[in-house]
Amino acid sequence: MNYAVLFPGQGSQFVGMGADLFEARPDLLGDHVDELLGWSLRELCLDGPEELLVRTERAQPALFCLSYALWVELSDRLGSLPIAAAGHSLGEYTALAAAGVFGFEETLSVVSARGRAMAEAADAEDSGMMALMGVDDDLAEEVADIRRREGGRLVVANLNAPGQVVMAGGVADLDWIEARGRSLGIRRMVRLPVAGAFHSGFMTPAAPKVEEALVGLTPHPARFPVYANVSGEPMDTARVAETLVTQVSSPVRFAAGLSAMARRGVEVFVHVGPGKVTAGLARRTVPSATVLTVNDLVGAAEVAESISSMEFSRGDLP
Repeated sequence: MNYAVLFPGQGSQFVGMGADLFEARPDLLGDHVDELLGWSLRELCLDGPEELLVRTERAQPALFCLSYALWVELSDRLGSLPIAAAGHSLGEYTALAAAGVFGFEETLSVVSARGRAMAEAADAEDSGMMALMGVDDDLAEEVADIRRREGGRLVVANLNAPGQVVMAGGVADLDWIEARGRSLGIRRMVRLPVAGAFHSGFMTPAAPKVEEALVGLTPHPARFPVYANVSGEPMDTARVAETLVTQVSSPVRFAAGLSAMARRGVEVFVHVGPGKVTAGLARRTVPSATVLTVNDLVGAAEVAESISSMEFSRGDLP
């Protein structure tokens, strides 16, 4: 039996997260991280305030640090590597660091720059995102096409799981969905509490800043394949910078990545990080899979024991 690790993206943060990790992993979450960030990671994660933690430029590095520290705790307890990994948006950076493509601190530097760039792009225009429930990918694309023919900027931003699609656009585009959605066959629409239209053309100004942050970083061979958001297929580490720059303004094809991993032998998915979002997406996309969650040190120990008790065999994933 083979396992893959999944890492969460922005939106999974909450005040109080990582309390046990700050005590256990000062080597990863200590003063040196605060110096790199220019603010106290521990204070923000443990004490908030929430309105600061949810800001894109703070939430992204905070989630990356805690998810990576949990991965280290889990991997230290395991005798085998996963045969695949993926992360949702920001989580893709955690997956790359876990696979050894980049080091922890250099990845954190890029994540910090990415968070700032995306926050600036979001502040520049009035935009947002909306989840559509019970909608297949084709209908979502059709809805976006209809709106764009009327002069809108609506796009499909996240293809998360069967029946769960996220759209991105200007505020007028989201108002249009709410007004027209039911007549177009959309059962339920939920406007998301995010700063802007991530993974859309609204983020185009952020791309050069992400590219600049990646200059000078040399990717190392991945210890296991990382499935890219932009394609749902294993990332070519020789083109990792190009892929990450493209990712900022491109749809997240998370369901495609989960399905591809399952086709290539993954039977167990392990969500590593705050929240449970990627665990839920894995359950919906690959119902036959076992899904485990690592949110804290206790979870890391329990999941490591569960994995160790299973008979895993390394598959040949591309």
